[in-house]
Amino acid sequence: MADLNNPKVQELLHLKTFAHLATLGAKGEPQSSPMWFLWDGEYIKFTHATDRKKYQNIKRDPRVSVSITDTENPYTYAEFRGVVERIEEDPDAAFFNEIAEHYGTPFRNPGDPRVILYVKVQHVVGQNL
Repeated sequence: MADLNNPKVQELLHLKTFAHLATLGAKGEPQSSPMWFLWDGEYIKFTHATDRKKYQNIKRDPRVSVSITDTENPYTYAEFRGVVERIEEDPDAAFFNEIAEHYGTPFRNPGDPRVILYVKVQHVVGQNL
């Protein structure tokens, strides 16, 4: 098991790559999607639309798993298990715009109702950490 202060873990948390966010469906089935993320030093943060299945999954069961793979060496990765500890409304999609800028994309406010998901990491495992 690794911890959040591990230098390689910190490097992965600061990459401009996709994280795979896995949630649990209504019948316990896993549902995973690649997503943009930002690490703020305390939470892994995601933007999400409120009319999607993943959001419904999180509202029902806040337990999640997030995996991030090193873009330079795909045999190095970390899995972060935790909970969505907080959900904040993002009515103007300001966080969506912030994260789009971080990723260097021209995409901006898509116009759908958005929230910010704050994942509190409770456990870190991986390979080559």
